[in-house]
Amino acid sequence: QVQLVESGGGLAQAGDSLRLFCAASGRPASSYNMGWFRQAQGKEREFVAAISWSGGVTDYAGSVKGRFTISRDNAKNMVYLQLSNLKPEDTAVYCCAARTLSRAWSRRSDWQDYDSWGQGTQVTVSS
Repeated sequence: QVQLVESGGGLAQAGDSLRLFCAASGRPASSYNMGWFRQAQGKEREFVAAISWSGGVTDYAGSVKGRFTISRDNAKNMVYLQLSNLKPEDTAVYCCAARTLSRAWSRRSDWQDYDSWGQGTQVTVSS
């Protein structure tokens, strides 16, 4: 099973940008479709973005579309989430997750359809 470690979170002001990193180890990242989820305090886990194993297909939650960009570098076993034009409502713990290629792409936004999770990185945006 792949192990995932996130980094890159921190404090930001509204309108700022941050880049989150997800390092995969144990198995090649190219063996998985990947996703980013977030969970704000007192709220349920929320889908943010997903990317296919090759990077050729991506998908975003409506709340972040046009502001966030997911990408990956399989040679480096890395997945990235570029956060731009941040808003206070983006404050949350952001986690990357991996799902095996046997799982249907149609369920990419369902957190229960992922096999491995990182520990998360905190993003805090002030107004």
